[in-house]
Amino acid sequence: MSKVLYITAHPHDDTQSYSMAVGKAFIDSYKEAHPEDEIVHVDLYKEEIPELDVDVFNGWGKLRSGQEFTELYAEEKAKVGRLSELCEQFIAADKYVFVSPLWNFSFPPVLKAYIDSVAVAGKTFKYTEQGPVGLLTDKKAIHIQARGGIYSEGPAAQMEMGHRYLDIIMQFFGVPSFEGLFVEGHNAMPDKANEIKENAIARAKDAAHTF
Repeated sequence: MSKVLYITAHPHDDTQSYSMAVGKAFIDSYKEAHPEDEIVHVDLYKEEIPELDVDVFNGWGKLRSGQEFTELYAEEKAKVGRLSELCEQFIAADKYVFVSPLWNFSFPPVLKAYIDSVAVAGKTFKYTEQGPVGLLTDKKAIHIQARGGIYSEGPAAQMEMGHRYLDIIMQFFGVPSFEGLFVEGHNAMPDKANEIKENAIARAKDAAHTF
């Protein structure tokens, strides 16, 4: 049995968002193909994800030095504790399904905050004399992303930084298998929007069976 984190980064549901609609098709098909697996939905717009602020850095400093968190530093304790929970949940999973739109050439800030919470030395990667080494070498991931324009080819391709960022992060973590499933062009070609969406949903259902 595998544990799957279904990580969504969109404030809308599948009735309003192309990425969420394709994501739902993928995860529903995955459930049918792999009924024994555990699926945990991590809705980043509903989760508490502390930003890396002064409380977090001070809290990490106390942990490294062995200091206790007195009542005065309860906020620091709560934030570093929550970040640790998110990281441990990420490490315990076997597969990751990221769902996000392409916003301003990247992704919603909640997804960056989430990546910051799991990018922890000694947990998802480690430093060695030869450089950093990823520790998640037995995982696999897929990124489902909606793009209103065309970014898979042409002049806009170099401007896409959402999927490319996740690709780099997954490589950094040592994840050996990372796929991309894109629904794109629906804003640029509104007359073909439904066709584009349905095509992506069909591809998502197929991909779910082999993921």
